[in-house]
Amino acid sequence: MVALTPTGKQSLDALVAKAVEDKKIPGFVFGATSVDEEIYFNAGGNHIVDDPSSAPVTEDTVFWICSQTKLLTHLAALQLIERGKLAEEDPVVDYLPQMANPVIVEDEMADNLVYKPAQNVIRVKHLLNFTSGTFYPFKDATLDNQLEAYATLHPKDDHITGFFNVVKGTLPGVPLRFEPGTNFAYGWSSDILGFVIEKASGQRLDDYLKENIFNPLGMKPSFHLTPELKAKLLPITYRRDGKLERWANQGRLIEQDPSKVTAHLGGVGVYSSLKDYLNLLRHLLQILAGKATNPILKLEAVQSIFVPTLPEAGSKSLELFLSMFPHVPKGTYSWGNALALNTSAVEGGRSNGTGFWSGWASTFHLIDPTKGVAVVFGTQLLPAMDAEILKASLDFENALYAALE
Repeated sequence: MVALTPTGKQSLDALVAKAVEDKKIPGFVFGATSVDEEIYFNAGGNHIVDDPSSAPVTEDTVFWICSQTKLLTHLAALQLIERGKLAEEDPVVDYLPQMANPVIVEDEMADNLVYKPAQNVIRVKHLLNFTSGTFYPFKDATLDNQLEAYATLHPKDDHITGFFNVVKGTLPGVPLRFEPGTNFAYGWSSDILGFVIEKASGQRLDDYLKENIFNPLGMKPSFHLTPELKAKLLPITYRRDGKLERWANQGRLIEQDPSKVTAHLGGVGVYSSLKDYLNLLRHLLQILAGKATNPILKLEAVQSIFVPTLPEAGSKSLELFLSMFPHVPKGTYSWGNALALNTSAVEGGRSNGTGFWSGWASTFHLIDPTKGVAVVFGTQLLPAMDAEILKASLDFENALYAALE
């Protein structure tokens, strides 16, 4: 059984204390679990970065987990596949006519876009492993188009058509970076998959997740920032010229007024405690180990999460993408049905087959089936890819692996 060494907890406690003392990062939590039980959970700092009298960060603190939402959405899709309501080979257009006639854009950075019709059919499996060709637009090194869809898109009537209208812009169809199934691109796949889930299940995504994942596991995440969640929400901190300051609308966020949220965005929209998220990761480890009580998925479905699916070109594209993140250990990578995957071991750390991802506002997780351990770490800090946060994430990960028996 995985456990901490006699000095392991002391070393992790010391790292937490040092992070609080150094004040290089805002309030945070760090936790780890084995297959059987939580083996470590600690928190440091306060809710308001420059106010030591504000509420302390605790295991109940709520985070906007951003792209850690993707795992939840993909688990829901795997459930529907298991139940025969969805199939990996299903054309996405069968559920979403808005996905008809996608176009491959020649140069997404160009002022006047040149495009051609896509020849391959976009299937559910392409959404699961990010080979659909859909992508987040990064023109002019901004996220304006992405945030336009994520921040303001909550029409009262047809939220799905409204979403695709923003994604398509002036193009006749959804823009793709390549022929579906031939490469990897990080983008709208999980959001589109969430809409497929709504069509296949007949439920809104939030309702489906609550009924089939959250409630069975005693979790309380939501796409709606309810008063209960908002009272525990860790405010975002902003780093300007190296200094931490309170959030004062220095950038755009998703819609946070629960009464205005109509589109449940499966790639970015969930609020959750990291304690709850760690409990989910432990449940997945228990399914793999044959120890889960009332498992939310069968063994084969959870195993599929850790099976590399990308073609060679896709693995190279993912590795290039991950090279921007210094906290990700050097190695080779692929994507399963729900997570990025290490396809090489890290000496003294992650095993080959470890699944992992992170959230834009500075939350992180990994699940290592070989060593039987899962980890969460997070704060709420923008701009994204903050050097101090990435360093802290790697420091905590390394310390945890060094502390394991």
